[in-house]
Amino acid sequence: MQGKESNIIRVAILDLYNNEPNEGMRGILSLLERQAVPAPFTLEYKRFDVRFKDEVPDDSFDIYISSGGPGSPLEEPGAQWEKDYFRLIDRLWEINKEDRSSKKFVFFICHSFQLMCRHLELAEVTKRHSTAFGIFPVHKLEAGFQEPCFSAIHDPFYAVDSRDWQVVQPDRKKMQRTGAELLAIEKERSHVPYERAVMGIRFSPEMIGTQFHPEADPLGMLHYLLRKDKKEIIVRHHGQEKYDEMLLHLNDPDKISLTQSGIIPAFLTNAIRQTIRLAGLTV
Repeated sequence: MQGKESNIIRVAILDLYNNEPNEGMRGILSLLERQAVPAPFTLEYKRFDVRFKDEVPDDSFDIYISSGGPGSPLEEPGAQWEKDYFRLIDRLWEINKEDRSSKKFVFFICHSFQLMCRHLELAEVTKRHSTAFGIFPVHKLEAGFQEPCFSAIHDPFYAVDSRDWQVVQPDRKKMQRTGAELLAIEKERSHVPYERAVMGIRFSPEMIGTQFHPEADPLGMLHYLLRKDKKEIIVRHHGQEKYDEMLLHLNDPDKISLTQSGIIPAFLTNAIRQTIRLAGLTV
């Protein structure tokens, strides 16, 4: 918010899709368009093409949403866009540590979440044995039950998962030192000998992230599920019955529709309220 006289709350969208077709950006923009803002305030947003054009915003925005994206979260260390991206995140982290009437709120999605875990060295980021794609249950941990962004969703809740990489083996001592909290883990898979991946972390009072896609909606997921390549992945790893079940989930208001309407909107509502309050303004 640019000064106490301004009624504009500014959001920066950090696009990490590297110019590849996706439904994630549409989901993020849809949520921002529908977000309620108390009068007389307004919400403005701007998209930055971080990976493809090395467009990185400054620290003047109030809220940042960092998207998912393709490829490995490990393959580009040292790339200029990544240096600029982490320089921004570090700057926002420092601003939040200072005792001042300005906080920077950030939500990290999937690829961005993996990058953040790697950057802070809070957990291992590894290649999955196979692609995770579909609609799956996610389980809250103790902190997840107290997390405001998760208050409107069930346990377990259902989320869109789309990744070849994963965050595992959290360093609990380091998380405790930095104030980070584990919020959720993936579903139990008793038939396979693999560790359950971390699905959500509260990095700080202002920064949170998920390894799943809380911006995903039934329309976007339907487009993916009907693609031949995506269907083959699900059927190969989970069977035709599971694929058919995912299609049914799209019409269930307690599944991904609830997740989409619950998590990022709660994050935005909290960030907007705190931005207004910290600026010394009232509604």
